Amino acid sequence: MYQKLIINDIKKSKLITLTVTIFIMAAAMFAALGVSMLVNLLGAMDKLMMDAKAPYYLQMHSGDIDLENLEQFAAKHEEVEAFQAAEFLNIEGMDIVNGEKSLSDSVQDNGVATQNKEFDFLLDLDNQIIWPKDGEIYVPIYYMTEDFAEIGDTIAIHGVSFTVAGFVRDAQMNSALSSSKRFLISENDYEQLREFGKLEYLIEFRVSDQVTTAAFESLYTAAGLPANGPSGSYGLVKMMNGISDGIMIALLMLVSLLILLIAFLSLRFTLISKMEEDYKEIGVLKAIGLRVSAIKKLYIVKYSIIAATGCGLGFLVSLLLQKPMLTNIRIYMGVSGKELLGIILGLCSTAVVYVIVMSYVNGVLRRFRKVSATQAIRCGAALEQAKVSKGFSLADNHLVSSSVFLGIKDVFVRKKLYLIMLFVLVISCFIMVVPQNIYNTVRARSFMTHMGIGECDIRLDIQLADQIPEKTKDIGQSLSSDEDVERFSVLTCWMFDMPLSDGGIGTLKVELGDHSLFPLTYDKGRDPQQNNEIALSTFNAEELKKDIGDTIVLVVDGQERELTVCGLYSDVTYGGLTAKATFQAESNNIMWAKIPVKLKDISTTDVNIASYKEQFSYAKVSKIDDHLEQSFGTAMDMIQTASFAAILASVLLTVLITLLFMKMIVIKDRYQISVLKSLGFTTKSIRQQYMVRSGVVLILVLVIGTVAANTLGELIGGALIASLGISGFHFNVNWLFTLLVSPAVMAVCVYGAARLGTSDIKSIKVSEYIKE
Repeated sequence: MYQKLIINDIKKSKLITLTVTIFIMAAAMFAALGVSMLVNLLGAMDKLMMDAKAPYYLQMHSGDIDLENLEQFAAKHEEVEAFQAAEFLNIEGMDIVNGEKSLSDSVQDNGVATQNKEFDFLLDLDNQIIWPKDGEIYVPIYYMTEDFAEIGDTIAIHGVSFTVAGFVRDAQMNSALSSSKRFLISENDYEQLREFGKLEYLIEFRVSDQVTTAAFESLYTAAGLPANGPSGSYGLVKMMNGISDGIMIALLMLVSLLILLIAFLSLRFTLISKMEEDYKEIGVLKAIGLRVSAIKKLYIVKYSIIAATGCGLGFLVSLLLQKPMLTNIRIYMGVSGKELLGIILGLCSTAVVYVIVMSYVNGVLRRFRKVSATQAIRCGAALEQAKVSKGFSLADNHLVSSSVFLGIKDVFVRKKLYLIMLFVLVISCFIMVVPQNIYNTVRARSFMTHMGIGECDIRLDIQLADQIPEKTKDIGQSLSSDEDVERFSVLTCWMFDMPLSDGGIGTLKVELGDHSLFPLTYDKGRDPQQNNEIALSTFNAEELKKDIGDTIVLVVDGQERELTVCGLYSDVTYGGLTAKATFQAESNNIMWAKIPVKLKDISTTDVNIASYKEQFSYAKVSKIDDHLEQSFGTAMDMIQTASFAAILASVLLTVLITLLFMKMIVIKDRYQISVLKSLGFTTKSIRQQYMVRSGVVLILVLVIGTVAANTLGELIGGALIASLGISGFHFNVNWLFTLLVSPAVMAVCVYGAARLGTSDIKSIKVSEYIKE
């Protein structure tokens, strides 16, 4: 009996059944896809780090090293499981040529290396250790995605030709956020190139789990070992590898949670709609003595089938989408080895969605207890108690037509009913606008001020060069007389010893210079203006447990100097552990220098860059837009993909929600519609009332949704971007999209869905619903 009744019911309400199935499918799909992608991302990162035997602590160093001293340090500390000092030969980008292409515009520090013997292995696309033959070169995978090289190409480095034999997965330098990239060649070829490059050492340690990175770094620093360069840790490398895909997954998970919320509210619409439609039949069943539990069983079986179908389809669709969505993860990190686990957990997430849906259905169906058999049989629908609305009299209306007036009045009289639609459409607007605002913010030029970089046009970097102070001074003198330059600032990075509260000695990288010319966006406080002030990156502040007003002691030129923390800023450069100050130091122990330049006319940027490259051959000259694109481009692409997916989801949700709601209202109002028809209202005028209702709700949605997206959405977006170490986040709103495109899209969706949802009005007959 149940089977026949359910089949007939589904045939009778195909649109409602299809819509509910789509909602449940979407909720299950996003849940399964998000969980599976997260499992695969974490698994791929762990597998890459294990296959490559990534170091737990890395110290880059430019200059000579005492290898024996380093070996003694490693032998002395039992927590050190392995140690090596790997060579990295820096090569100028213009000297790495593939046909007509070169890396002259690359902001990366490019160089060649040989395969390591102990750990930190460079891997191929199957995550196997590469042992290149003479004449072969393996290119960083970053340049494969940038279409710089293909297998079989010939790459020339200082006139020495190599054949591209494959691509390198580098656990430490995979990410675009990593400032260095290693090309892998044989030892013989490396010796050929040694005289053409600038030698840098990667001093690497594998340590036991019992010691933290911070503790080990303190031991390393206290021993006075080489530290002329950035340092890194196992955790930092993992974060940089997973950051691009992690942001996209976080956005998808956010969208999926909002869709789940919409799905449950929309399911309530559907159930109430169906109950209103079946009101008379329910009353008859109660009148002949059928128990409420038996009546509920009809619905529960039906929605169990719908929920199971929706969850099953959602899971299958998630499997189809996994391959394209996991492409970036598999390119940069390889297969996770957790594919089966991802599928199983994805299936479990759909099962959770099914359980929640059925629990919700069961809760809504408790309304059956309130159904009056007598009223249902006599009227065929629930009769709502009339509500008097003072000041909303049709007789007093002289501004709009009767249909428009009645439509507006109904929204305010039945506020509770329309509040549900309002709330759901606000969430849909939120889904459309927030990811787009996040994307617009990270692609804006001003976003660089959240990354530890002042807003400029050109950036000159001097690293791994001799006589950095003299060369920096020469550039400063030249720029001061350059008529194209509006302003510039010479910023030098130093490593200072820092006495710790426990008696140990730590180190702090500090950028000295005038920071007011190219200010950053500060999460708290301001830039340093006095010689006794210092600003810290948020990562450094957290590690040192410092806040505004606290003091830090540094050893400068052999003397202790006490500095007051005046500001906290975001930084993703050099591992995010930086600081900024204005005092001067007399020694020549400069690690590197950077010189941001603002031009009077931005159209001359390319000409000036070409001139600076020729004039300052020892400096890396880059267009700041290229610097941002190459450093953060992959993450921006992931955010853009997620924002497009959110827009499509929002469009689908808006259409389905409006369609369901208007259909529900029409079913609920069949008696009132019959009365209006009997009074002489035409079908067109009655439909106009419902179109006006949807229009009033839409206007409120656009106002509330826009405000919520740019306030609450900013808080949520800031929490996601904070995973980059970027705080003090504020939206750079795309007002064209927010105030024009988004409202226009939602208006078209609501109008079209409302027209379709009210199409049944013409089929309502007066004789069927007006009875004594």
